[in-house]
Amino acid sequence: MTSPQATILVIEDELPIRRFLRTSLTGNGYRLIEAASGREGLQLAAAARPDCIILDLGLPDMDGLAVAGELRGWTQTPIIVLTARGQEQDKIALLDAGADDYLTKPFGAGELLARIRAAIRRGALAQPGQGEPVFQVGALRVDLAMRQVFLGAEEVRLTPIEYKLLATLVRHAGKVLTQRQLLIEVWGPEYVDAGHYVRVYMQHLRHKLEADPARPVYFVTEPGVGYRLRLDL
Repeated sequence: MTSPQATILVIEDELPIRRFLRTSLTGNGYRLIEAASGREGLQLAAAARPDCIILDLGLPDMDGLAVAGELRGWTQTPIIVLTARGQEQDKIALLDAGADDYLTKPFGAGELLARIRAAIRRGALAQPGQGEPVFQVGALRVDLAMRQVFLGAEEVRLTPIEYKLLATLVRHAGKVLTQRQLLIEVWGPEYVDAGHYVRVYMQHLRHKLEADPARPVYFVTEPGVGYRLRLDL
């Protein structure tokens, strides 16, 4: 689902990192647009309508969190944040601000490309007019219209809450969702302090849908941050 001509907007003020991204992305068939400041990045995002945005947090004119917040005011284009901040609360804050994913510096080209492919695929699934798609990754298939879940040819029965949690992960597949985001979408805003609900029901999904619940393939934990339904299998 990833077009080799997909356009990537890089909002990054450090020239060495931009050079690394330029080499990695153009060498893999992507069209690259570069901005060295937050304001320039916002202008280019509006003008070029890229397929994915790579955003550095430490920009000279405004914080990357503010840029993500402004972008989310008018576009659902996937945002991957580059950060040197390793604290879990920083990662949670940027995801709550609207970012889809993050990479902690330093990072490798292979990891970056995998995250971009997943982000663009997620963006394509989220396009308006797509209806209720049948989502599939590996042997897992979820028919959102029929509310059916399959592993291979076998249908798997889920409880209403298990299905709602799975459907939420499917709608945001490839994106890291914080516990808070999942609690609000699945249980409601009054449950934002009930983090154990997410942990318990995620274990239920893993026991029903993973070959080895202790080594999950589909439902990946981002330690201290949240969970991701993988798209890169």
